[in-house]
Amino acid sequence: MSEIRGRRDVALLLAVGLLAGFLSGFFGIGGGTVIVPALVWIGFSQRHAVATSLAAIVPTAVAGVVSYVVAGHVAWALGGLLIVGVLAGARLGSALLSRLPETVLRWAFVAFLALLAVSQFTLTPSRDAAAVLDWPHGVAMVGLGLVTGVLSGLLGIGGGVVIVPGLTFLFGLSDLVARGTSLLVMIPGAATGTWSNWRKKLVDLRAAAWIGLPAIAATPLGAWTAHLPSPKVNAVLFGVYLTVLVARSLYAAAKK
Repeated sequence: MSEIRGRRDVALLLAVGLLAGFLSGFFGIGGGTVIVPALVWIGFSQRHAVATSLAAIVPTAVAGVVSYVVAGHVAWALGGLLIVGVLAGARLGSALLSRLPETVLRWAFVAFLALLAVSQFTLTPSRDAAAVLDWPHGVAMVGLGLVTGVLSGLLGIGGGVVIVPGLTFLFGLSDLVARGTSLLVMIPGAATGTWSNWRKKLVDLRAAAWIGLPAIAATPLGAWTAHLPSPKVNAVLFGVYLTVLVARSLYAAAKK
């Protein structure tokens, strides 16, 4: 594991925390797509960067959930069902991870992100749709959580990039409720993973704190800003964000 070498590294982590926190609140994601590359850039191994990022995501997601709860944009029952599916699916995804070729995983990740990006540009979510909870929707919600967990464990992606489009376009949920619920679902998974990683001595708690503290301050601003654009503009912005991830993943996959 790399050590934080000086003020430059601290300044970078503080800036990354602010950016990751804002994106987390605005899009309902964890922010790992920003945190992990920054940690690798200052010298962390990929494994230690992912583990430390997960630790920083815990307080970030909590701050985001509080912000969305205050605005009344968290579907608690649906979130609970998603969590059940995510926790089960993550174990299945992790088990499959060692059995599939790396090339398949890299290109599957690119294809999956591209599909999600296209959905953001072509479909318009609702701002006022209410959550429906009956047996068919409940079972489907656990299924969405299961798929999210499998993809998270298999491809190393955060749940937000799956849950937010899934809730808005497959279940017709409000775009803001989808974001708040997505952040809620991240908390138990990130906390459990952080505890496991800490016991394995993979987490740099000091680096996680330098990122997490400014993220806590920036996440409510991102959540508040998400209320300003229309649902269509929010979807397009999320699509742009996913497109950037696709381009970066294509570059990384092509180099290997």
